[in-house]
Amino acid sequence: MAPPQGNTSDNQGQRTSGIRRRSLLAGVAALGAAGAMGALGACSRVPTADAADGGHLLERLRKKGSVTLGLAGEQPYGYIGTDGTMTGSSPTIARTIFRRLGVPRVEPFPTDFGSLIVGLNSQQFDVVAAGMYINPARCAQVIFADPEYQMLDAFIVPKGNPKKLRSYQDIARTGARMATGVGYAELGYAKEAGVRDITTLPDQLAGLLAVEQGRVDVFAGTAVTVRNVVRQSGTTKAEATPEVTPLMKGKPVIDVGAFAFRTPETNLRDAFNRELHKMKKSGELLDLMRPFGFTEHQMTEITAKEKCRP
Repeated sequence: MAPPQGNTSDNQGQRTSGIRRRSLLAGVAALGAAGAMGALGACSRVPTADAADGGHLLERLRKKGSVTLGLAGEQPYGYIGTDGTMTGSSPTIARTIFRRLGVPRVEPFPTDFGSLIVGLNSQQFDVVAAGMYINPARCAQVIFADPEYQMLDAFIVPKGNPKKLRSYQDIARTGARMATGVGYAELGYAKEAGVRDITTLPDQLAGLLAVEQGRVDVFAGTAVTVRNVVRQSGTTKAEATPEVTPLMKGKPVIDVGAFAFRTPETNLRDAFNRELHKMKKSGELLDLMRPFGFTEHQMTEITAKEKCRP
């Protein structure tokens, strides 16, 4: 995978150069502040329909003129930038698609990753825009658009990778102390490999700091996220490994990420999908995602239906 090309402000459409540690920490602070504001405004969310007929949320969003996106503060998918504005690959895609669906404004609702599905189903926001991986357990709780990307994992390790950690099996074999994010798919992959010492942390920046400070030996996350945080922090104490292919029941796993919607709202999901597929076909989707570190290698034609199968 090609190295990240820096962040893009979704409002500006301009690339910004290497964000250093201070900027990353500022972004985390902005995320918390925006989350507090979002919680205060939760009562203004557009309610879902009693939607045996596919739902009427899209019509309501058009009348309201805006859609609220659930973000998890994870680069490069969806987060609050250092200037306090919403950015990331998912908000960028959402802004484009919802504008074409007649909804001109997108608004953020930051939360932690583990609260995204609960927040969606309790109507705190309208759509999960956090690059969420599709898996059967999540498909039982929400409906997904077709994925916009596919992804392998990578590790943050101390400089030089002294324990030679190149797979989850290596982590288990060496007894290394591992960390990952709350609710991340990497938890399941580590447990499947027999990893016993696992800590959960709020995000990839916390993971980087934990590795630098020697509190854990490795942080596991998606390849593009890990590479972005290492590159942008300018760290001299840690590095990102090459891509890691997880195994489940002995078979390699390639994850895919997508937007999630409340289960009754199939009309909204289907309208979103139609626009997404047009963008895939034209190459516009890759153009929007490339500034956030995605490459052609991460584009996919896998469907949500395929990944929802047990």
